[in-house]
Amino acid sequence: MAPIKVGDVIPDGTLGHFDSEDQLQQLSIHSLASGKKVIIFGVPGAFTPTCSMQHVPSFITNAEQLKSKGVAEILLVSVNDPFVMKAWAKTYTENKHVKFLADGSAAYTHALGLELDLGEKGLGIRSRRFALLVDDLKVKAANIEEGGAFTVSGADEILKAL
Repeated sequence: MAPIKVGDVIPDGTLGHFDSEDQLQQLSIHSLASGKKVIIFGVPGAFTPTCSMQHVPSFITNAEQLKSKGVAEILLVSVNDPFVMKAWAKTYTENKHVKFLADGSAAYTHALGLELDLGEKGLGIRSRRFALLVDDLKVKAANIEEGGAFTVSGADEILKAL
């Protein structure tokens, strides 16, 4: 499947998320993004070095600035189970705006055309690193990394697109 691109409508999908009352919810991407400006960004895995020390912090640090430019939701998607995503989210005590969403079976990542086979490294199917700026379900910016790079999918690049 070809990767999602500018002009495409994002596919719907249901992802796991622990809410503020510690209840596991199944959230529809379309319900979170319909009629709103949102950022969906994906990482290869929870607790991995670049994801944990650079990619996720870039969105947490810039969340207020992104919100001031009309972003309603900042959605992090990773091919991990909801319990891992919950534990990972708890490591960012300063986070108030990024929702950690679990795509445990990689179904949503596959629907985006952004899966990455890391089976040779013992990690299985994961997500390419990416950031999408979406307005009312339509992709306005698609910053998709090649290989293990972290050059175009951080919050700074999305801020430029706003």
